[in-house]
Amino acid sequence: MNTTTDNTHKGVAFALATAVVGSSAGAAGKLIAEDLAAPMIVFVQFSICLAIMIPSMLKLGIRSIPSPHWKKHLVRGLGGWISFFAFYQALGSIPLVDATLLRNTAPLFVPLIIWLWAGVFVPSNRWPSLIVGFIGIAIILRPQGSSNGFQPAYLIGLASGLLLAVSMVGTRLLSQHETSGKIMFYYFALSFVLSLPLAILNWQPIPAKCWPYLLYIGLSIFIAMWLYTKAYSCAKPSIVSPISYFSVVFAGLLGWAIWGHLPDTQSLVGIALVVTAGIYTVYLGSISQKQTTVPQA
Repeated sequence: MNTTTDNTHKGVAFALATAVVGSSAGAAGKLIAEDLAAPMIVFVQFSICLAIMIPSMLKLGIRSIPSPHWKKHLVRGLGGWISFFAFYQALGSIPLVDATLLRNTAPLFVPLIIWLWAGVFVPSNRWPSLIVGFIGIAIILRPQGSSNGFQPAYLIGLASGLLLAVSMVGTRLLSQHETSGKIMFYYFALSFVLSLPLAILNWQPIPAKCWPYLLYIGLSIFIAMWLYTKAYSCAKPSIVSPISYFSVVFAGLLGWAIWGHLPDTQSLVGIALVVTAGIYTVYLGSISQKQTTVPQA
């Protein structure tokens, strides 16, 4: 086996591992959702993340912390923080596979966010896949053939995907000026500050049985980031990015094994449309990045 093929296989393996970590962290969040309110889960998660980041930032020195791009850090941080908050809120009310899928609608929103934020218009070849994806979203928002129309918990899950797209675009724009470590530090620090008041208002004793899950949720961000970085170092983005949708598959398996959740035909059709559209949107984005240096979706 040649080196290129071997590295591609490693990249795929790392990307699949990333999907496993992400979906299992979601399952951990759902397992403790009955015992802990979402503000408490988010607060502990970002407390762990910030505690891990502080030593490395101190090594760089206090002078390295200020940034002239604080407005972008603020928007990126708010998007990522509210996205996690919405995700855990949705997990308490809807199946894991649905919450994971709605969070993974982010690539469909990225072209629109870039248009609103950076003024880069959505290319005409993106619209068919975006329309197909949003049709799939509309189907998912009427779960299990419900005749009650849109359900709030599903809209909250969809908001998680929209705001994750804001975070993704913010990270992409900031990466032109800042190191990944600095972007993460600002994100964790801002999220910690924002989470603290809500955690105080919703404060409750944390059961001992929840701590292993909370620790895993907090560490999963770093584990997933390391795995994803390794994946991109071994294989092309056009190969790695679509694999993130396997998190929906893993979430479905976990939801079935733990809670007995089985998507019906309508939900499966919606999932198929969103995943297909998302993968194609990512593929078109990878082609655009090769053709221009202007930020593209």
